[in-house]
Amino acid sequence: MSALKTRLRAQLLRIHIWLGWLVGVPLILWTLSGLIMVIKPIEEVRGSDLRREPVAIPATLAAAPPRLDGRPVEKLELAMRGPRPVWLVRYAGDDSRAADATTGALLPPVTAVEARSIADGALEAPGEVVSVTRFAADANPLDLRRERPAWRVAYADGLHAYVDADTGELLALRTRWWRGYDFFWGLHIMDLQTREDTHHPLLVGFAGVSLVTVVLGFVMLFIRQRRRRKDAPPVA
Repeated sequence: MSALKTRLRAQLLRIHIWLGWLVGVPLILWTLSGLIMVIKPIEEVRGSDLRREPVAIPATLAAAPPRLDGRPVEKLELAMRGPRPVWLVRYAGDDSRAADATTGALLPPVTAVEARSIADGALEAPGEVVSVTRFAADANPLDLRRERPAWRVAYADGLHAYVDADTGELLALRTRWWRGYDFFWGLHIMDLQTREDTHHPLLVGFAGVSLVTVVLGFVMLFIRQRRRRKDAPPVA
């Protein structure tokens, strides 16, 4: 019986070592990425502290209905585009437009100059702009995560402001830290391509094997502690 227990312990130790080699790297990456993601407050990561308070819609506004040209609409929303009140028109499907809230006339697509002005106006202290680039809805940078035509206003400090090219909405602020955070989030969920899939075989498989490894380690620790107590000399 003693020999059988010895062989069992040796087998468990061998399995634990091989499992440790298998999941060692993912465990290090999970711990590292988790540490990176909690170093800074999430408000600073998202750039919430950089935003200016939005301008309120004038209480005296006599809004004219937008000209919809008979197209089906899913949603209408009043908003401020800089100092200008506008309708945000969400058509059925993915199309959106802005309309002047005082006349109802549809506004043309946002220009590069307008995109820069909108981005600057959304920030408490806008820095130096180094580039203004337009992207099609199906060719947006990974850090936007929105299938909308957009202008990216890039600042010298690494901040990226994304402005909807059709409506003029500020779609997102992406700080330099956010992009690093996003990379480590992709590492954490083992999806560096889209950084959104938290349910795929690789992640589920490694998580399961890691759980087995940890549980097996606790079992071995319990067996070893029990053996030590059994082998300890009696107290006089």
